[in-house]
This record gives sequence, structure tokens and C-alpha cells, in this order.
Amino acid sequence: MEGLDKRLLWSIVGGVVLVMGIGTGLYQYKHRQQAALLETPPISEAPAVAPTAAAPAIQHPLPEPKQTASLPALDESDSTLHQQLAALFGAALNDLLVTDNIVRHIVATVDNLPRKKLAMQLRPIKPVAGQFKVAGTEDTPTLATENGARYDRYIKLLQNADPDQVTALYLRYYPLLQQAYQNLGNSTTYFNDRVIEAIDDLLAAPEPIGPVELVQPNVFYQFADPDLESRSAGQKLLLRLGKENAAIVKAKLREIRSRITTAPATP
Repeated sequence: MEGLDKRLLWSIVGGVVLVMGIGTGLYQYKHRQQAALLETPPISEAPAVAPTAAAPAIQHPLPEPKQTASLPALDESDSTLHQQLAALFGAALNDLLVTDNIVRHIVATVDNLPRKKLAMQLRPIKPVAGQFKVAGTEDTPTLATENGARYDRYIKLLQNADPDQVTALYLRYYPLLQQAYQNLGNSTTYFNDRVIEAIDDLLAAPEPIGPVELVQPNVFYQFADPDLESRSAGQKLLLRLGKENAAIVKAKLREIRSRITTAPATP
């Protein structure tokens, strides 16, 4: 868990900021090949053409951004975006932000939040300082409440961010976000839909009552409760933030969500 703990609050902040069957297929493929060998179509019959899959419908469309100035190219956007993020979150962000490929790193992190793992090399923020702390006993270790203090700098940045300004910056840079999302192989899907999916997943994170028990099957700690351990990377990050910090993050996420979609949250 300590390794996972390094994946940072900005996995969430980034989403808020610029919000914020192989086996079956192979089996069917082999049987289609066998059927083709046994049954040859008439020469006069035209070969079948597979229908083109329709692009998924956009679930959470955004308004067209009112661009007062042209956007930089994706590969040239770091400097401008860095300056605007610092203006929005304050100079303290300069010590925390990874300044290369900011848009790509934020998009990749948001895309990974509802998944089981986050890619550390794609994080948009430097690792959290300090050591992961464990409380309880040797036989029954628990997540120490002191761990939440490690995220204080990030929580303060998030609390102080104006949700309207965050939304405006998100809308301004949305064309680059969508481009980076498509470059990940999502050529027919809409990034804002993925943002809402990630936010809803975070809002659904459990809120345990009492100490959170841990186990240490190898080098790193894991949650003892199989249900907690099976949760997404984003939900497990919220669990590590502690109850108070998680509540602050969820409140800010709800503010941002209400500004980028009118659809109700997924239960």
C-alpha cells in the first residue's frame, strides 16, 4: 500500500482541475475459420462486409468553449497551462506539479482512476512526502490517522480553488484534453464522459466507521477487508486520505460535477 500511496492526491486534483473476453473471441475466431474451410460461398456471392460500429452516444456534452485566444498545440501547452494552474491554485503548486506533458498525464490519470491501478510514471504531481504510517498492533495493524496529514498541502490547494474558475479552465483546455484522450486509443469516446465516470466512482467510495484494518502479505500493506481491497485505485486513494480529507475532496468533486453535467450522479 505504501507504493500505491505514492500515487498522490493529484490523481484526484488533476481530475478536478481540468474537470478534474479474449478467450471467447479466440474461440469464436477459430470456429469461424473452421466453418470457412467446410463451407465455400458461391463465386457470384459478394463477400460479406462487417457493419461499422456506431460511435457511443455522448452522455455528458459540454458547451462549446468561448475561446478568447487560440490554444497552443498539445505538445507546446505545458508552459501556458502551468502558468494558468499556478494562477488558479497559487504558487505552492509550483513545488508539486510535474511540468512535462501536463495534459497527457492528467488525462491518463483520470482515465485510470476507476481502474484497479494507477500508472506512477504518468502522475502529474510529485510523490507525497513522508512515510506511510501504521497503527494498531503487530497482529492487527490499522491505517494510522496521521497519514492524512501528509496530504494537507494538497487538500488546502483543493479547498481554495474556485469551482467556477476550475470549470472555466477545464472548458478552455477541453479540446487538448479530448485530443490526448483520443491519443490513448479512445478515438470514438468523449473525455468528459470519462471524467464524470471517474468522479461518480470517487463519490461512491465507502466511508468506513472505525479503524481500517490492514494486512501485509508481502512488502506492502493491503486492506484486510476484501471489499475495500477490491475497490478502484481512486476509491482506495480516498480511503488512505482519511475521513475528513475524503469528505473535503468529495464536496469539491460535487461542486465541479454540477458544473460540467446536469445528469444526476450514478448510484
